[in-house]
Amino acid sequence: MMSPTPYAEVIGDPIAHSKSPLIHGFWLGKLGLEGAYRATRVTTDELHLYLAERRRDPSWRGCNVTMPLKRAVVPYAGRLSDDTSVLGAANLLLPDGQGVLRAENSDVRGVAEPLSRLPRADYPGHVATYVQIIGSGGAAFAAGLGAARAGFGDFDVFCRSREQGLTLAGLIGTPFGECQSIDALGPIRNPDSGPEDQRYSHVIINATPLGMAGQPEVPVDLSSYYPDTIVFEMVYHPLETGLVKQARALGLRVIDGVDMLVAQGARAFEAFYGHSAPREHDAELRRLLIQ
Repeated sequence: MMSPTPYAEVIGDPIAHSKSPLIHGFWLGKLGLEGAYRATRVTTDELHLYLAERRRDPSWRGCNVTMPLKRAVVPYAGRLSDDTSVLGAANLLLPDGQGVLRAENSDVRGVAEPLSRLPRADYPGHVATYVQIIGSGGAAFAAGLGAARAGFGDFDVFCRSREQGLTLAGLIGTPFGECQSIDALGPIRNPDSGPEDQRYSHVIINATPLGMAGQPEVPVDLSSYYPDTIVFEMVYHPLETGLVKQARALGLRVIDGVDMLVAQGARAFEAFYGHSAPREHDAELRRLLIQ
């Protein structure tokens, strides 16, 4: 059934856990805009039927795309953003009014924006900041591009597939260390340097399902890292994984799944409704999301 109210949605399978309806509903309310946003379960087999129906609906403003559809939607798009072309996956589909869909990938922005907001440590003896990416799938590729876009330049990948890790390294196009097993995850430290005279900084990005509900936690002891370490958790279900709890307890800087969701959502909101998301209310939105 076609809707008289402009609307957008998030599609995937499963989809009930999605926080996107809360985020977009919050922004619509703050701006007093007419519009709706909902979650719709769509399987891979149903995707072609779903898109055929939505293309005919003039009130449909597009959709966010989550697993397992991020790669599956790309062949249906007539136009691809640069990030979508590089990653081969999209999390945003937008109609152009002429029956053509544009595919975008805001996962890169979801990593780059919160990383860019954090100040860089400035201390004597600093040698390098190592971005340690856990994983080698689509999320890891987005994490690598996002971190590079935020200005980071030295990467290590910890994953099960060395071939995938090397592909990721080539995609990032920056200095790259070894592709190592996840069990080897740990800091690069100079044993002669103390907390006031650090030589290395670290950004740890979990781009795997580890820590997700029903999954084991990331196997890392964060107490061995320097106190300026940034821990970026891409998992948002649950909102506080074991990795995040450990990092907060140690006083490390944390970017969690909520930060990434909001950064991603801001681009989609503007595309759907033609208005910038009211980010001045981020603190209030965060409180709603973590309830």
